[in-house]
Amino acid sequence: MQGYFITFEGPDGSGKSTQIQLIQQYFQEKGFDMVITREPGGTRISEKIRKIILDKTHVEMDYITEALLYAASRAQHVSQVIMPALEEGKVVICDRFVDSSLVYQGVGRGLGECVKEINDIAIRGCLPDITFLFKISPEEGKKRIRHEDRLDMENLDYHTKVYQAYLELERMNPDRIKGINADRSVEEIHREIKDYLEVLLKNLKKK
Repeated sequence: MQGYFITFEGPDGSGKSTQIQLIQQYFQEKGFDMVITREPGGTRISEKIRKIILDKTHVEMDYITEALLYAASRAQHVSQVIMPALEEGKVVICDRFVDSSLVYQGVGRGLGECVKEINDIAIRGCLPDITFLFKISPEEGKKRIRHEDRLDMENLDYHTKVYQAYLELERMNPDRIKGINADRSVEEIHREIKDYLEVLLKNLKKK
């Protein structure tokens, strides 16, 4: 059975959650079984790790600790939720995945290649079929955030570095990562995503 793994990336405040709900409806209307999940989180263990990572009082957290916690949460998530669902032929839609670690910790925190190395272990070769990168300026994204977590509290320079790293990932992975201009209406964004998904489903069925 062929499952589909779809991820959404981009700054907080870019509208990912709204579009995930719409894409859930899209697949349900086509008769697919769905799993909607998020990172960090998605399992009982991973959600506990999420609380530790994003807690605003944990200002002393070392960058390596942060990166390892994200990878640990992801390893459990992949093992317990994502891979089993894909093996059952389900559509898995995940709000953030490994690309977030590459940009937030790898570039934003300046940890470099070690972030990819620990996450290669965590994901065990499980990569998305398609990733939608919601593109919105860090300034605008921060304005839209209602409840800041520990990473949201970082200064604009940090979030600018992260955003530029996302754009570089898009440039390096054009077949998988599809940039979406998030500064448009909900309907326009949904229509563009749906067009990409139609092509994805058609191509995967041929394999």
